[in-house]
Amino acid sequence: MAEEHGIDAVTGFLDHSGVSYEVLEHEQTFTAREEARASGVSPTDEAKSVLLRIGKDYCVAVIPASEQLDLHKVRELVGDSARLATEREMANDYDQFDVGAIPPLGPMLSAREIVDRRLLDHDAIVGSGGDHRHSIRIDPNALVQVASPTLADICQD
Repeated sequence: MAEEHGIDAVTGFLDHSGVSYEVLEHEQTFTAREEARASGVSPTDEAKSVLLRIGKDYCVAVIPASEQLDLHKVRELVGDSARLATEREMANDYDQFDVGAIPPLGPMLSAREIVDRRLLDHDAIVGSGGDHRHSIRIDPNALVQVASPTLADICQD
């Protein structure tokens, strides 16, 4: 069987995990803010996944699209070597997803996950579906259940 790509890989993972979600199909977008607008949600309800590299390992930081990641706060949690992953690293190591469309699901990436606590204040959040044409709407508590992330304040003050 061919490896699933994009939204098919994401929905397969969520179905296997027993998590309810909704797929939102939209025009092609390349930023979390554009994705929020195309999905008809506020940027505060949109979850932006930021892929980080810590040595040889990856970490996905999930924050509201309305916020900016604070790399200093992340480094306090995971160590000083944390940096943003390059597009080349994303393309090489996660070719089942479009570059810049990493889903907020660390276990799919064999990566540690950190979720900003602000996202838990929402009934539902919308995150990338693995490609530039789909998003997933999910209860943030279900995301925590399936991803077992570290919960922290990782946005700039």
